[in-house]
Amino acid sequence: MFRQLGLLALAAALAAAAAPPSHGQISTTDKRITVFAAASLKNALDAVDAAFSGKTGTKVVASYAASSALMKQIEQGAPADVFASADLDWMDYGAQKQLINGRARLDLLGNRLVLIAPRESKIGDVPIGPRFDLARLAGNGKIVTGDVRAVPVGRYAKAALQTLGAWAQAEPKFAMVENVRAALTLVARGEAVLGIVYETDARVEPNVKIVGRFPPDSHPPIVYPVASTMTARPEAAAYLAFIRSPAAKAIFENYGFTFRGRTTDDG
Repeated sequence: MFRQLGLLALAAALAAAAAPPSHGQISTTDKRITVFAAASLKNALDAVDAAFSGKTGTKVVASYAASSALMKQIEQGAPADVFASADLDWMDYGAQKQLINGRARLDLLGNRLVLIAPRESKIGDVPIGPRFDLARLAGNGKIVTGDVRAVPVGRYAKAALQTLGAWAQAEPKFAMVENVRAALTLVARGEAVLGIVYETDARVEPNVKIVGRFPPDSHPPIVYPVASTMTARPEAAAYLAFIRSPAAKAIFENYGFTFRGRTTDDG
């Protein structure tokens, strides 16, 4: 009997040790947040996340994809603490669905839309303006960008080409992909003759070159809003403060983003 009681006590002790801490007790292993971020943020945000983790001890798990896909995942219950979108529309969608904490939302970054070609392409500098003949420039090749129905870079691209009077002729030559990094990869591999991506993407891929820049007034401003979700862990507040710090600003600008608004004193 005593042996049985001893075994039961041991089992109870092991179960207690394996049990997660209560909400009032946060262990160091639980200091982590999950960030869902637009694919174009990957290189810069990886560096920012590393700096944040080094400063706070909080681990950041980042998931990168098209803003549209990420918001749909959040809507379906994916456990994200922070959402960083490549446009305002998908952040607004999250707010309307009461998935985003509007009081913890900020417009963080800006970017620029560019036309790219493979590094060895014979296409040189292309002036992009009214009556820009993108279809002729592509010849028999394909042009890639994000899906114009949902992916922010694709929507910016379509808007710009419509403004410039180039969309109708160029549309049949487009191949739509799931996010901006997929478009970048296809051009880098020479599987597409042209691509429309963000300037920051082109800067991190050595196998492409920028051949033209779209006029900023040809499409809606490229804005990256960031916010915590309604189910965010407490650490999300410190993260949102850090990404507005001078240290984070320097990293983002080094990767080619424009920093919007003022920085915080610290993060």
